[in-house]
Amino acid sequence: MAAVPQLQESVWVDKFRYDDAECQYQQQLTSQSNQALQAAPEGGELLPRLKAVEQENRELKKHVQVLQQALSRMEIRLSTLEKGSAGNPPVAVACKLAQVKAVEEVNGNAKEEDDDIDLFGSDEDDGVAEKLREERVKAYSEKKAKKPVLIAKSSIVLDVKPWDDETDMAELEAKVRSVSMDGLLWGASKLLPVGYGIKKLQIQCVVEDDKVGTDILEEEITKFEDHVQSVDVAAFNKI
Repeated sequence: MAAVPQLQESVWVDKFRYDDAECQYQQQLTSQSNQALQAAPEGGELLPRLKAVEQENRELKKHVQVLQQALSRMEIRLSTLEKGSAGNPPVAVACKLAQVKAVEEVNGNAKEEDDDIDLFGSDEDDGVAEKLREERVKAYSEKKAKKPVLIAKSSIVLDVKPWDDETDMAELEAKVRSVSMDGLLWGASKLLPVGYGIKKLQIQCVVEDDKVGTDILEEEITKFEDHVQSVDVAAFNKI
């Protein structure tokens, strides 16, 4: 029996091997595709981004159309106002003129009312004002008169020297204190040694500056020529 040529071929007998090879090839293609996608992750986001850009473009076109419509309405309004200025004024201008006119009327009425008011007053008002001013001046003068006046005073220490050691210093002091004048007040005194048994009288007094000066005191004390040789100012202080 002759052999059939098809039976000698091994292609059908090894079919499962071809099927495995095809399967492995497909798996390899799938793996390569996944690797390519992982290597370029941004590629998967490209389509959503394109859709977002298209949506933004559509919204932008809508905004542009709205702005164009608003601009057209404004141009029409400006054209209307320009036409109205040549004849009758627009409503807004007419309202403004009406407001100005109303303000002028109010100011005119206020001016008329002010004219009715006598700002300077009558003769009777002048008399009242003059009397009030005199009363205020009088009250101020009385208040100033009652206020104590500050009197400038000074404290003076005088050194009164005798002629010699035989001068009676008690009598000398009595003569000094006998000097009396308005604005002079004698104070404490003491004897201080000068030398060779001679002592000087140091006496303190308080004087009013406007009434008593050191020159007057020295002049009055040196009049006692029998007892006083000289008078010196040892200290002078303002009080």
